[in-house]
This record gives sequence, C-alpha cells and structure tokens, in this order.
Amino acid sequence: MDQLSFSDAEHNCKRKQTKRERFLLEMDKVIPWKRLEELISPHYPNWEGKGRKPYELGTMLRIYCLQQWYNLSDPGMEESLYEIHSMRQFAKLSLSRGSIPDETTILHFRHLLEKHQLTQAILSDVVEYLNERGLMLRTGTIVDATIINAPPSTKNKPKARDPEMHQTKKGNQWYFGMKAHIGVDARNGLVHSVHTTAANVHDIVAAEHLLHGEEAFAIGDSGDQGIQKRDEFKYSETQWQTVPRPSRYQSDKLSDKEKEVGQKTAKLLSSIRAKVEHPFRIIKRQFGYTKTRYKGLHKNSVQINMLFALANLYRARRGL
Repeated sequence: MDQLSFSDAEHNCKRKQTKRERFLLEMDKVIPWKRLEELISPHYPNWEGKGRKPYELGTMLRIYCLQQWYNLSDPGMEESLYEIHSMRQFAKLSLSRGSIPDETTILHFRHLLEKHQLTQAILSDVVEYLNERGLMLRTGTIVDATIINAPPSTKNKPKARDPEMHQTKKGNQWYFGMKAHIGVDARNGLVHSVHTTAANVHDIVAAEHLLHGEEAFAIGDSGDQGIQKRDEFKYSETQWQTVPRPSRYQSDKLSDKEKEVGQKTAKLLSSIRAKVEHPFRIIKRQFGYTKTRYKGLHKNSVQINMLFALANLYRARRGL
C-alpha cells in the first residue's frame, strides 16, 4: 500500500509546491497523531473479520482535520478527496490503491466524536502536549469571547430558528448565534479552555469556566469590570485586571497626571490582551469558521473544541 501509483508519481514530479501542500506538510509534522489516535481508539469500531473493514483511524482523523481547516461539509469533503490530490495524499488515500470514504462514513466518524465528546479530550491533550514542550507558562490567563453567527432563517420544517441560539446586540448591530468563550495563556496566546453559550450570555458569566486554577493573575476586557466581586471569585487568589473604560480616565474631574496614568494603564493591558484575539483570527480568517454549520450548541461546541486545538498547533508550529 506504500508503493506509489503512476498518478501519484506524476503529481510528485511537478515543479511548484502549492500553498495548500506547504500548509498540510507543516501540520502533518506538528500534530501528535499517535496521541490523538490513542484517545479515540477505545471508541472506534474493531474489525473482527466480518463485513467491510473500517477505514484506518488515522485516515478518518486526518479527514476530520481537513474538514476543519477548509470548512467543508461531509459531501464537500468527499468530493474534495476525489478532486484534490494534496488532500488525498495528506489523508494517506489513493484513487488507484483503494476507495475513498463516502459522506456517510465521514458523517459516522463525526458523530462518534460528538457522542463521546472526544474533541474536548483532544483539546486537553493538545494543551498537555504543548505544556510538556514548555510552550505554556500557565502563570496568567486572558479571557475573551467571540460571536459565531447562526442561520437566522425560518425556512425549515419547524418554521423556527435554532432554539439553542439567541440574539444579542453589540454596538449598534444585532447578531444571532452563539458565543465561544476562551481562556488563553498570557505569555503566548495558546488556548487552554473553551466554553460555549448562546450569544446573549454575558462574558462575565462564563469566566469561571475559563481558568485552569494555577494562574496568579487573569486579564479581562472592559466588560468584565467588577468580576472579582462575584461569588465564584470572592475567595480566589487569582488577581483580576480589567481594561478600564475610557470614561474612567477621561473624566474632567481627574487631573492631567491621573488621566495620563489611566491612559497608559489601559494601553498596557490592551497590548497584553491582544494575544487573545489571535486564535479568533485563525479560526475565522484562516479556517473560515464564521457561521455555525449544525443545529444546537452541543454539535457546534464539539467542532469549536477541535478548531481551537488545531489553532493551538498552528500557532505553536515554529516551536514544535
């Protein structure tokens, strides 16, 4: 099965390596495939010599990663495997040496991950893997959230929007969907915790799910004012710092010196907090995840956990 087919050999003789090929080659090197497969293997079906032999676990996991990177549906993933050689090569498939998993097989593997909440375990294992490599300091956490839009259309069988999603107003714009709350390492912006809610849930409510318990300090945005007074943090040793609102240091009642100190403090905290925006940029701009694909919070939460796990490995690829 490792022998090259004529079509594979012909493709490998081309002069230019494409951007997709370079990306997949990089990610193939940094993802700890063996660790992740060991997490999934207890739940993956074993072949007992009867019926059709299931595809290799490694192949299905690679296909699932491709789905996240290129924001593909199950049918779209199947067609891409037929059409794009670099994707087949990454998934260790060949048109001349075996079959391509159909959309139903891809769907069943995704349901397997959803049923056993395996992407949450994958995120935790990736965080542990990065920690073992010395890439996470764990002394501080930055928290933030982003809105993921959901289809607001009611042109469906129940004639209603997704009941688990909600609308919220940000600035002068209304949004309908969910929120992805994350806690990232203050040193390098790697995600260590993810929590999902409907879009109308305030960021401050989800903050308790975003700390790992070992940090000496945590940083939030201006919307998290007074977070240390909440019951869940009243007796916590974690020191909270929040970016002050402009009204706090631009008031006419303050002296010029106080205004200058307040402005410098806000600028300093904002520059540190900027790291929390990088994972959002990766999943939204590079992976193309700007809208939910499935109904309900659970299925989308499973996908979001995997997206942030892959975003961590992408950000840390130079150090790995």
